[in-house]
Amino acid sequence: MAGQFGAKAYEGASVHSSHSRGEGVQHLPCQPVPDQPLQDSQVFIERTSVGLDVHARSFAAAAIDGDTGELVQARLSPSYEAVKSWLAGLPGPIAVVYEAGPTGFGLARALTSQGVRCVVAAPSKLQRPSGDRVKTDARDAVHLARLLRLDEITPVAVPTISQESARDLVRAREDCRGDLMRARHRLSKLLLRHGIVYEGGDAWTGAHDAWLRKEAALQLGSTATRTAFDSGYEAALATKSRRGRLDSAIEELAAESEFAPVVRRLGCLRGVSTLTGFALAVEIGDWHRFTGGYDRLLRRTHPVRALLGLLPRPRTDRQDRQLPRPPAPGRSGLAPQGPLHRREDHARPVGSGPRRRAGPGR
Repeated sequence: MAGQFGAKAYEGASVHSSHSRGEGVQHLPCQPVPDQPLQDSQVFIERTSVGLDVHARSFAAAAIDGDTGELVQARLSPSYEAVKSWLAGLPGPIAVVYEAGPTGFGLARALTSQGVRCVVAAPSKLQRPSGDRVKTDARDAVHLARLLRLDEITPVAVPTISQESARDLVRAREDCRGDLMRARHRLSKLLLRHGIVYEGGDAWTGAHDAWLRKEAALQLGSTATRTAFDSGYEAALATKSRRGRLDSAIEELAAESEFAPVVRRLGCLRGVSTLTGFALAVEIGDWHRFTGGYDRLLRRTHPVRALLGLLPRPRTDRQDRQLPRPPAPGRSGLAPQGPLHRREDHARPVGSGPRRRAGPGR
């Protein structure tokens, strides 16, 4: 409203230069200022704010009444019905917050289905008092309730049941990949300790598998060592078979689930397979969360790259302000492999010249 009034009042007016009076007056028409809508700030509208410190065997609960200032604390059993029953005795409306962790998002879905606003807080974004060194479950619950009333909670996206099941499948495949790598390492190092090394090319191929069964196993003289070799070889085969079953399940789910359009778009990128695209789709979830975040030094937006661990950390304490190489991804199953995962070479500033080693007398 103010922007419209100001634009209409000064539209067509003239501005006089302060450095020239009389002659040389510049008449500059004022342009109307476009209205910029004010963003609605988050306001805590519920009467009672509840903080829950959730664990596998018990919940520590704390409720703050905004009208009376009363603090109510309780120790609850880790069942959703017990939490709902305790919340029913509090003055409403109610808002609940708890930290994201191994207990999952089932409590948030259960409370949301009952009409209770439940926020799952990002633990790394919580504000901690610098001088508070006493940490208990009850104090953590009170701290969460106070932060919720002050709207100082950074929430995480709560996935649906189908999205969470897809994440479980992708993470199971990632765990299987790690198990297979460790099983193969144990088997190869067992042979290496006995001086048996494969020299026929790449390892873990068809030719390498035939060498393991027909030549390497026969070179082990001890019966106990041969038994250990058979155990490691069977573990590697079983883990490889399990990985194949998980890959088939992911291929099937990627073609029929809600993530199929995103997986097809990601598959257009060079070096992104169905497994990588599906892992990105299910782990990121809502891509619209990553907006803004423009870095002037890097001259690009970086929220998705920061999530995948592909964003370099610039150091501005030096005069040349060189950019380091991007770090390795945090989860190997998320970041694209191959041509997309090449390190970027950043050029040095113009005129800086190549570096020279300081010789004698310099």
